[in-house]
Amino acid sequence: MSSEDLEQVNMHEAKTHLSRLVERVEGGAEIVISRAGKPAAKLVPIPTGKRKLGAWEGKVRLPTDEEWAEMDREIAESFEESEIFPRGEDLWRGD
Repeated sequence: MSSEDLEQVNMHEAKTHLSRLVERVEGGAEIVISRAGKPAAKLVPIPTGKRKLGAWEGKVRLPTDEEWAEMDREIAESFEESEIFPRGEDLWRGD
């Protein structure tokens, strides 16, 4: 919804009738405050209530247990094959 579609009040009216405007906003209205005829601010209600559970349902897919296991194997291989983790005889034993 664009600011042109919303109710507009000028700055003077907003200062004079702020309590009334806030009551309307608490009822669900959105009001644009204009300065010199140009939108400057918007009064909107603050969302209340509990968060809706499941908002991400269908938007995100989590890996299956098998996919997690494969990712773990790939990460382990990357470490084992890296130069910072040498294998076998190249290891320093601290003797």
